[in-house]
Amino acid sequence: MDHRPHKRRLMVAADLVRACVLLTLPAACLWGTVTLPHLYAVALLTGAAAVLFNTAYPPFFAHLVPRSSYVDANSKLSASRSASFVAGPAVGGALVQALTAPFAVVADALSFLASAALLGPVRGDEPTVPAAGAAEPSLLRRAREGLVFVLHHPVLRASLGCATTVNFFTFMAGSGLTVLFAERELGLSAGTIGLAFGIGSTGALAGAMIAPRISQRIGVGRSIAAGAVLFPAPIAIAASASGPTWSRVGALGLAEFLSGIGVMLFDINLNSLQAAVIPDGMRSRVAGAYSTVNYGTRPIGALAGGLLATLLGLTPTLITAALGGTLSLLWLLPSPIPRIHSLTLTPTPNTPEPATRPTPQ
Repeated sequence: MDHRPHKRRLMVAADLVRACVLLTLPAACLWGTVTLPHLYAVALLTGAAAVLFNTAYPPFFAHLVPRSSYVDANSKLSASRSASFVAGPAVGGALVQALTAPFAVVADALSFLASAALLGPVRGDEPTVPAAGAAEPSLLRRAREGLVFVLHHPVLRASLGCATTVNFFTFMAGSGLTVLFAERELGLSAGTIGLAFGIGSTGALAGAMIAPRISQRIGVGRSIAAGAVLFPAPIAIAASASGPTWSRVGALGLAEFLSGIGVMLFDINLNSLQAAVIPDGMRSRVAGAYSTVNYGTRPIGALAGGLLATLLGLTPTLITAALGGTLSLLWLLPSPIPRIHSLTLTPTPNTPEPATRPTPQ
């Protein structure tokens, strides 16, 4: 019997770790022993558990959901996530105001316990793993193999280049810089900015709901391409806002709304396509390598945005982010991705090489 835990068990363990670690904060608060190193440790451990969960998730998802339902399932998951992003901050703020911060942390910990309880009974058709006694590659080798596989796979290589580019430029205009622009350049109050962002955040929920219909109409690949443009381009709408207050608020809200639709078109279809083309034995390795490169670009983009804003100003930085983000499309155009219409026509995930070529629409 293999000694490697199944992905579901890893995900449950990650949730339990996060719950237990978070509960140390209200306990320490109760005893009056909260320290800055304690907060750092909580952030580190919960972050590590999140990485474990996110690495185990792709293989589990791929074998729990039929391939023909990847887009629809990702749409439902993204819709629930978007709804939580809309309601979560409001609920968290209310809990902090009504019951103080420790109770809000307890509620957060309980959410991870609920996640573990819901995942526990789920049974997926997980792939077989090497028997005990088989040579197990080192973590470094597994990460290297995952990155090599991504760089040699035409779909994954193009998607990684596209996602990395769009993340770099959208984080260049990150929410902090956009809020600063809205306050200084547009002259909006904090409450008005919050209202605009609140209205705009519904775009992600709308995007998650319409993504399956759009992918059926224009194809998975073209939906990814459309999202790669619609995600960063609306930043230019906010950057060019002018006129009366309602016009400036409307431009900011519209930019957030359209960007939310774009990111959902991009993420839902791209995640589904990746689940369809990655072989079973490479899913965790590819997820780790992909996330390292993709997410590692985000703080670099944020740093570049801050430096550019200092040198050129807020408006030129936002325009640069919008234009640079749309250049992510250049990774997709020469790749097979725009020609992929349905996931049933993509290579089987059980073989490293394509079994069939994507059929043009």
